[in-house]
Formats: sequence, structure tokens, C-alpha cells
Amino acid sequence: MVSRHFRVVARVSSSNLKAIKPVLEQAIKTGSVKEAGNEFVVEAEMDGESAKELNRSLLSALRRAEKKTRLRAEWASDDGTTQKFFDYVLKKTTKTGPSA
Repeated sequence: MVSRHFRVVARVSSSNLKAIKPVLEQAIKTGSVKEAGNEFVVEAEMDGESAKELNRSLLSALRRAEKKTRLRAEWASDDGTTQKFFDYVLKKTTKTGPSA
């Protein structure tokens, strides 16, 4: 398994924000978790095998704390690939190439 570096920007909403806040703060070691109305805005850096695996791990941990939790996340890797997820589902992948 090769660990890769990702930057994530996510919006996390839930029916019980108090229940998921400690889980988010524990999962996000490098970055920020800010409350914005009735959701959290997360900007962080994480290392893992893939964006899909990191997204799945984060959402699974949040749903153990509160089942009605939604995650909209955009994971960007150092190779220029960006993947957008809604909950567990990959919605879009984009790749930016080197400028010519």
C-alpha cells in the first residue's frame, strides 16, 4: 500500500452536530473544523491509500456517532487529481495536467 497526500474541503451536516464534533476533531489532525450554521466546514490534509478510502473511513466514523450524517467532500491529491464525493458515492473526477 502506497500512502498518498490529499487535501480535503468538505461540508458535514447532521441531525446532531454535538455528537459528530468530537469525531471530526479527532479525525482531522492537520487542518480546521469550523461550524457554519447547521453544518461543519472542514479543510484538512490527510494521508492515505486513496481518496475513496479516506472518504469512506471518515464518513463511517461520523455515522457511528450519528447515523443521519451527510458528507460532501472534495479530495485533491498532489498528482493533480480531484475527486468529489457525496456520502460514499464518487460524483466526479478531474485531472489537471501540467501547463504547456
